[in-house]
Amino acid sequence: MNKQSMLDLDKNPIFITGAVETALGEVKDQTELSMLALAARQALHDSGMTLKDVDGIFVNYMGEQGSVQVGEYLGIQPRYADSSDLGGAAFEAFVHHAMLAVSAGRCEVALIGYASRQRSLRSRTRSSATNNMSLTAQFETPYGLPMPLGHFALMASRHMHQYGTTSEQLASIAVAARKWACLNPKAWHRDPLSIEDVLSSRMISSPLRRLDCCLITDGGGVVIVTNQQRARDALKKPIRVIGAGESHTHWHISQMSDLTVTAGTVSGREAFSMAGIKPSDVDFVEPYDASTLTVLLAIEDLGFCEKGEGGDFVMDDRLAPGGALPMMTSGGGLSYNHPGALGVLLLIAAVSQLRGEAGERQIDHPKLGVVHGIGGMLSTAATVVLTND
Repeated sequence: MNKQSMLDLDKNPIFITGAVETALGEVKDQTELSMLALAARQALHDSGMTLKDVDGIFVNYMGEQGSVQVGEYLGIQPRYADSSDLGGAAFEAFVHHAMLAVSAGRCEVALIGYASRQRSLRSRTRSSATNNMSLTAQFETPYGLPMPLGHFALMASRHMHQYGTTSEQLASIAVAARKWACLNPKAWHRDPLSIEDVLSSRMISSPLRRLDCCLITDGGGVVIVTNQQRARDALKKPIRVIGAGESHTHWHISQMSDLTVTAGTVSGREAFSMAGIKPSDVDFVEPYDASTLTVLLAIEDLGFCEKGEGGDFVMDDRLAPGGALPMMTSGGGLSYNHPGALGVLLLIAAVSQLRGEAGERQIDHPKLGVVHGIGGMLSTAATVVLTND
């Protein structure tokens, strides 16, 4: 029996009806909760709903009690709540969880949300202190391995050693992201960028340089997931969720069995199987670009090319505006916004493309988009397939 046979998305389709960014960049005049509340109100308005309609809350990194604190602030007593911590991948995983909950009748209107002021509060740290509580940390913490960029750098080094990947190839990913950001008035960095600029930027953790690494900004967003009946009330075009999957492999890099393979091999396979698609069907991808390396691994692990061929795949502007497989169409975490957890903004970028609302960044007639989130030290992965068909 097919593992997905209990979930009939043809008879009971699931939709995203609202997808709205919070304030972005540096947010001095709001709290995280007020940022989320304002985005929630707009996302629900676009869905033809109000806060009174919400009966499911899915949040991560929003206070010690997560959904409890958000529910109190928004005045919502949910029938279903989830604060699973899968890092930046949590929000793609929440689409999966909300799909299952709505299909099972455990809730009808699911609010997925996140907001952060990491830049304004200077709360981002390079410390490995959070790594000190587990036994396996003894193999990493004494050596000063920074989280997560040191882990990404080890993975990049292994990929280069094993497959001949070059710094120029990684840099081309950052250049593609910046070309999209140049078309996005909300992007943090909009100046033109060259491969030479990336290669001459400061080394952070060899072989990754400053411009191989994501931003630190304030931001967030809200996504509304619901059933077909409620989606009919939407003021904007509902976007259908046709596939989702998630997985995780490790927390400490010493426990990662292969430094070039991520949990995306499982999350992608599950999502593509549920959707009944193959990589060649996809019009665009919103990968989690915590670094240039994470994009390259996503491309390989989701099956857009064979393992080890990602370096060649990303060259010649393939991912950039006008390229054969557009990716990071907002400018991504490398140039647009990265508020500590990017996953919810990837969903919003995909919905914008499928609604035809991306302005100068709009892809011609997209029908099928893939959103791929990661978390931790490439520890977790969650993949969502969306369509406007």
